[in-house]
Amino acid sequence: MNNEEQPIVSAIETELDTLNWTVTAEYAKERIDKYITESIEHDVSRSQVQLWIKEGHVLVNGKQVKANYKCMLDDVIELHMPEPETVDLLAEDIPLDVYYEDADVIVINKPRGLVVHPAPGHSSGTVVNALMYHCKDLSGINGELRPGIVHRIDKDTSGLLMAAKNDRAHASLAAQLKAHTVIRKYIALVHGNVPHDQGTVDAPIGRDEHDRKMYTVTDRNSKHAVTHFKVLERFGDSTLVELKLETGRTHQIRVHMKFIGHPLVGDPMYSRGTRGLTMEGQALHAETLGFVHPTTGELLEFKAPIPADMDELLMRIRNR
Repeated sequence: MNNEEQPIVSAIETELDTLNWTVTAEYAKERIDKYITESIEHDVSRSQVQLWIKEGHVLVNGKQVKANYKCMLDDVIELHMPEPETVDLLAEDIPLDVYYEDADVIVINKPRGLVVHPAPGHSSGTVVNALMYHCKDLSGINGELRPGIVHRIDKDTSGLLMAAKNDRAHASLAAQLKAHTVIRKYIALVHGNVPHDQGTVDAPIGRDEHDRKMYTVTDRNSKHAVTHFKVLERFGDSTLVELKLETGRTHQIRVHMKFIGHPLVGDPMYSRGTRGLTMEGQALHAETLGFVHPTTGELLEFKAPIPADMDELLMRIRNR
């Protein structure tokens, strides 16, 4: 067998916790199986949700229901994620742009369009599949489906990503993330003329009750989120900014920039209309990544240049 053909037993990702939703008027009378299928961040089939309901993993107001149950206003829905279902996850010979690698950690520059880790119905073609081919060992702290993955960036965001090769390194890097000592700086092109040279967005993020695959600034079922920004260049109808993450919530930069009225150019979820600027995926790049090495204690910092598609867009804007 070639390396890319050797199966590694893994699991479909289901976070071992409970997901909660409260039904709003917009979704009253919707079937419970449809509601949950459209509420989960990763793609899950409706038949899978129906099986979870049948097995008693779903409660509505504390009670089991059938898949055809019609949601009612203010129903509290709980999904207790079951144990993962075992599948074969393959190591794949996907090219990696490696910026640093030793026995403890690997840092790569992820291209736009590449998913970080597998999810239900999407078990191949990810950074994890590539890492399993490239590395002999990866940490197992984050479960069998996400070996080595300490943090992630969105599929259509490019840039630097670190992974751990052993559990000790993983614990160290995760602790640094939790303590907000990891240096994470992004470059983004946003719509509009950002008036302030620098600032901080300190606003909690939770699921959008009107579109459950999106996130929004809200006080309801939300988590603390802080993003610092600095203007690098203004173009009148758009602005190039540097963003520094203090916390790392799902879609944080995209949600926070939309919240202050400057959504990311090309963002398919949080930016309505192109306003004359188009790009495949959001114009967001994880440019700088820094952390203390788990073994040596040395501060390592890496910087990846803006990818070609984003650079070309900036050149067109500057040459108008």
